[in-house]
Amino acid sequence: MLLAGIFVAQSCVGHDLIVRVKDRREVTFGEMMTDLKKARVVYVGENHDEPAHHLLQLRIIRDLHGAGVPLAIGMEMFTAADQRELDRWVEGRVGLTQFQKFYLRSWTLPWSLYGDILLFARDHRIPLVGLNVLRKIARKVATTGFDSLTPEERRALPPSIACDVSDAYLAMIRRSYANHDAGQRSFRNFCEAQMLWNKAMAYHLVAFLQKNPRRTVVVITGGGHAMRGGMPTEVEKEEPALKGVIVLPDPAMPLDTITLADADYLWISH
Repeated sequence: MLLAGIFVAQSCVGHDLIVRVKDRREVTFGEMMTDLKKARVVYVGENHDEPAHHLLQLRIIRDLHGAGVPLAIGMEMFTAADQRELDRWVEGRVGLTQFQKFYLRSWTLPWSLYGDILLFARDHRIPLVGLNVLRKIARKVATTGFDSLTPEERRALPPSIACDVSDAYLAMIRRSYANHDAGQRSFRNFCEAQMLWNKAMAYHLVAFLQKNPRRTVVVITGGGHAMRGGMPTEVEKEEPALKGVIVLPDPAMPLDTITLADADYLWISH
């Protein structure tokens, strides 16, 4: 059954669907998890403000943990500089109210969207990994481009990081952010900021896995970063053996245009 046909069937019967991209077939959650349990990295994308996507992420984390997979959770929502506070939370050395305040300083969306994931990590001592760069640097790149960063700001980034944006990546971002309305220069700055996040998150993820070779990392990040042309490609440049599995919930682009160059599984909720 083709993707388009699956989507029509789903709309008739009113239940969530998981589509395996390589053969365009509907699969069960258990079938997908059999594949995910073999991976060193599992990327689970999201629309940041969509509660159902966070429930899916938590379900995947719970299933992997229940199967005895040694886990960590890598999060776009925190920076590498946040790592000490994340470690204190997982170790139970900081209270809920204090950590919620820290969370809201790091990420502006409501605690209710991510709270169950963060509580599950604490309750089961699953390491949380801050992957991102300082927000002020990313905002500056999005506004005025990577070349506008000062030497001091560049020193705050992972070593030797550049912000090359290929035509293929520009095209992927246009597909992923079809509603991003901006002029050519503004759009390129936006892409440079997205690529900066991809490269920085890849660097910090690889560094963690090199220190923790027995762990599988579930990466929680926006759908545009989770797509294979985004963060996963940058991870493979750093460490070719780390070919992750990508789960993309409710993709923004037409389903029949999605290939293995984008994701391995699609989760369709509506």
